[in-house]
Amino acid sequence: MRFGYWTPIFGGWLRNVADENTPLTFEHIKLISQTAERVGFDLTLIPELNLNDIKGYAGPALDAWALTAAVAAVTSKIEIMTALRPSYHPPALTAKQAATIQEIAGGRFTLNLVSAWWAEEARQYGVPFKKHDDRYAVTQEYVDVLRGLWSQTPFSHDGANYQLDGTYLEPKPSVQPLIYAGGESEAGRNAISNFAEAYLTHGGTVEELDTKITDMRRRRAEKGHAPFAHFGMAAYVIVRDTEAEALAELDRITDVREGAAYDSYQDFVTKSQLDTAVDLKDYSVSNRGLRPNLVGTPEQVAARIVEFEKVGVDVLLLQFSPMLSELERFAEQVIPLVRRGGNSPA
Repeated sequence: MRFGYWTPIFGGWLRNVADENTPLTFEHIKLISQTAERVGFDLTLIPELNLNDIKGYAGPALDAWALTAAVAAVTSKIEIMTALRPSYHPPALTAKQAATIQEIAGGRFTLNLVSAWWAEEARQYGVPFKKHDDRYAVTQEYVDVLRGLWSQTPFSHDGANYQLDGTYLEPKPSVQPLIYAGGESEAGRNAISNFAEAYLTHGGTVEELDTKITDMRRRRAEKGHAPFAHFGMAAYVIVRDTEAEALAELDRITDVREGAAYDSYQDFVTKSQLDTAVDLKDYSVSNRGLRPNLVGTPEQVAARIVEFEKVGVDVLLLQFSPMLSELERFAEQVIPLVRRGGNSPA
């Protein structure tokens, strides 16, 4: 299992807790990234949103790509996976930025292609927002352009959405960024099985992940592509000394009230084609993070992670609150147990 964490570009992940003791400063994010690298995390996901969908429109949100370059410069081992939404980035400029960041990162930079879901954010930022299936078609062509620019000189492309004629892009990235993507609709899964090299999903049960992974393996094989390099899942983690303490924390963070961020939740549910119903409890954290049920003692959480590992999940993208102290707790108390197959030392 590879352990990853979400870089907190909003200052936290809880919709009903105003202060999560996670300051939204680069110094704190730098401390988190260097600590995570030191205690045994393998990667970080830097999400991309210009509006804060956790605390509401007026909440702060750092720019993902500027932050990526900075995190790359202050770390040396951890993989840096950055979200990329094609409608917000001209592909040739993205290819240039990615090649530059890969140089800073020494080959550790990867991409999470996101076909976008937030119509209100697109409206506020003056970005076109296509219909659901069309967004995936754009993403597939976008990846073709990126890979062409990273491998050919000069590169030309005449497609439905992008046109380039004799474009030079130098230097090429030392390593082409691995491309992850996630989606649950038929159009999403079909496109992802073509253009992505690794598959990501929202949090789910072991049974749900088993079904998804089996389906995506089948699709990939039917298209004649190499198997996915990774299957990753988002999750929110609560680890405490006793199960009662963990459940008390779960009750605290899921005491959801309709508030500033509720509109973005409604936008997400209506503009996405999800294969699992989302309720207000799920909404209390992002990306259905509570659904995997990584809540309990270190032994309980480790055993649950091993169950996911057995059905093919090999990347966990985790959220905690407060981010720094709980990330350290997880690394100290849970990761060693998972490495031993979920068992406590004899």
